[in-house]
Amino acid sequence: MKIIHHGAVSGVTGSCHQLLIEKDNSLLIDCGLFQGAEISESSDGESHLNIEFDISTVQALLVTHCHIDHVGRIPYLLAAGFQGPIIATEATAALLPMVIEDALKVGVTRNESIIKACLNLLQQQLVAVPYKKWHKVKLAGQTSAKVKFQPAGHILGSAYIEIDVKTAEKQSKRIVFSGDLGATYSPLLAAPKSPYKADIVVIESTYGDKEHQGRKARSQSLEKVLIKAVADNGIIIIPAFSIGRTQELLYELEQIIARSKNKKIANIEVIVDSPMAAKFTKHYRHFQNLWDDEAKKRVSQGRQPLNFDSLYTIDTHQEHLQVIDYLAKRDKAAIVIAASGMCTGGRVVNYLKRFLDEATTDILFVGYQAAGTTGRDIQHYADKEGGYVYIDGQKVAINAQVHTISGYSAHADQSNLVNFIKRIRHKPEKVILVHGDNEAKQALAKKLTPFVQDVVIGL
Repeated sequence: MKIIHHGAVSGVTGSCHQLLIEKDNSLLIDCGLFQGAEISESSDGESHLNIEFDISTVQALLVTHCHIDHVGRIPYLLAAGFQGPIIATEATAALLPMVIEDALKVGVTRNESIIKACLNLLQQQLVAVPYKKWHKVKLAGQTSAKVKFQPAGHILGSAYIEIDVKTAEKQSKRIVFSGDLGATYSPLLAAPKSPYKADIVVIESTYGDKEHQGRKARSQSLEKVLIKAVADNGIIIIPAFSIGRTQELLYELEQIIARSKNKKIANIEVIVDSPMAAKFTKHYRHFQNLWDDEAKKRVSQGRQPLNFDSLYTIDTHQEHLQVIDYLAKRDKAAIVIAASGMCTGGRVVNYLKRFLDEATTDILFVGYQAAGTTGRDIQHYADKEGGYVYIDGQKVAINAQVHTISGYSAHADQSNLVNFIKRIRHKPEKVILVHGDNEAKQALAKKLTPFVQDVVIGL
């Protein structure tokens, strides 16, 4: 048995791992896009998209969650001839077609017939399974396998996956792939619980060298940014992914607005400029059974944490342009949440081009900014004298105040990751670290060595 990594080993994007069970059988766990500096382009600019590994033995694709860096290469997998089942949780299965459609329109084609053909294939092969129940996966020969999706607390539908493999010789192994694990005490979704046992664990290490702010501290940090913005009537721009981060922010903002005695904060407009985010927020409301107890309690009290009075959603591109013009002319604070989370594209780019050079603007990063992305550049050059970035080839000065609140990351921090391994009752023989920068993996490896005999940094 062997694990080959086709992404998310030297960095944090392009998650794709192949579990080679034997010569005729393998399973693929995620098939995501590379982003930022991790895109290694060939002369035709396509090498980071093509499926350049042998898929002839792949019996099924298991999807941990539907962030683009975990699912964005699925259309290319289908184009390469993959015809097996694509297995995901019920919530992920509901979200995945929208994510793939958006990825195709943004990065591949606007041709409706091509998009429709791809989505039809996806729907035919998509298998939705409930959490916490074993599901058999058909393999060639006498070897058998079953999988169980466990709540990961990262975004709606996210899971870590337990894979139980039994060979013809009756040898049994349990391999766990973490996907992306959520942080403890994140709003809306319950924190993940460790598996009972594992022989091998492949675990993410995005924040393997960092600790997040506590829930109370990050909420206070967010409120401070709001106080500053209403004092100088500025715009707060929050680059956020459409799934997960946006909904968590809305949840926290609703709480701050509801309890605030500052009239300007109590009446501040929150603008979600992302049709995708609006669709996903509806799904979050639909799957309220997956919310944590705190969120359910707010709903029972008559609160609408994802649909409050001062929340506005923007749909069309024309409305998007009108909102930018409206905000530029007004003398009143507002909050704008727009994708993409790393500022690599999407509607947030137009807000940055228009408002990044204004001293009254606040840019608030609430998630990881990968190397080579515009978000990372803004973070890096914000404190430099005369700092600037290039956006769509245009040089834009950074006069805005730039803030980072790591506590809003949807990723587990170092303590969360260590506890995930430490709390496995029957400890794994081996832990493989993926999905992290080298420094993060090295730091996490040191923390895990007291609990696991063999800690390997994925290569």
